[in-house]
Amino acid sequence: MPHILSIQSWVATGHVGNAAAMLPLQVLGAEVTAIHTVQFSNHPGHGGFTGRAAPAAEIASLVAGLAAHGTLARADGVLSGYLGQADVGHEILNAVSLVRAGKPDALYCCDPVIGDDGRAYVRPGVADFFAGPALAAADILTPNQFELDHLSGLASGSWAQARAAAITLRARLRPAGPRLVLVTSLRTAETPDAALDMLLAATDGIYRLRANRLPMAFSGAGDTLAALLLFHVLDGKAPQAAAAHAASSLAGLLRRTYLAGSAELLTVAAQDEFTLPSVRITAEAA
Repeated sequence: MPHILSIQSWVATGHVGNAAAMLPLQVLGAEVTAIHTVQFSNHPGHGGFTGRAAPAAEIASLVAGLAAHGTLARADGVLSGYLGQADVGHEILNAVSLVRAGKPDALYCCDPVIGDDGRAYVRPGVADFFAGPALAAADILTPNQFELDHLSGLASGSWAQARAAAITLRARLRPAGPRLVLVTSLRTAETPDAALDMLLAATDGIYRLRANRLPMAFSGAGDTLAALLLFHVLDGKAPQAAAAHAASSLAGLLRRTYLAGSAELLTVAAQDEFTLPSVRITAEAA
């Protein structure tokens, strides 16, 4: 089973960042090595919080320690998400380089956390990092619609526009990799009111994945989806199958979380969704 280095945020309570990604990966059988870019008491979107962002030097020290321990040589993929500050991004890319020094075909899945719902919420320099060096090093990119528009410089009001934006980003990914872009949440003029779309741009074309739209959003959904997608690609599934399985698992998790009235993802209680999703979502050529 794959060994994944996950470098992203951590919250003491709730399920976002590594707290959203680690358990699904472990349930599926992956070995996970985690570095936390920030450590907060809770997701800032839920109100006040305490904690701090890790300085880049601390991330660099942890990466160096893992390299000396031989851990990076065993990794099959790297997953990154919320940075905290821009210079941490360069330490992530250093980790990717060290992993690829031993395994040139190791995959880097970049979740370019910049913002959502029409606004950016990251510190200065973070968006530029994702738009430049991160894109050039990544094999898999998982932006939401706001991040798709921001990184591509294009609008995505229609399906045709979203396709063009995703193709633009895909062309900027690492040439040696599979070059996959999964837009994790997308509403265009063609999306029914009761639905939410995802868009997969792969070597053999563009695919739409459509799920039922729930009346509330959940923090950590994108983090979970990126982790699941990376796992299934590393596990040998074709891109369409990997995206469909990841999307189905997430849809089942979100549905059960909503029905239970929980404000936080029920990652533990609904962990069977990661292996046997109760919702079936397919990837249709579009």
